[in-house]
Amino acid sequence: MFPRLITVVFIALALWGALARGSGASEHGHAYVVKTGDTVWSIVADSYGGDTRRGVWELERANDLGEDATITAGERLRVPW
Repeated sequence: MFPRLITVVFIALALWGALARGSGASEHGHAYVVKTGDTVWSIVADSYGGDTRRGVWELERANDLGEDATITAGERLRVPW
């Protein structure tokens, strides 16, 4: 009886671990849709609470913008804070 119980518990835990989904609670940030006239700097200056230069770096990194950091109106950016 005991080995069977351990087997059932082990299978249940394995299934639970394989099928469990994250709640999203640990994910930070939100999406931002770029408006006409927006720049990476202006987006960060309006919404980041720290050093704007660091915010620009974080935004560029989160969206794989590269060195030129070109954004266009209507583009959806992930804001990591």
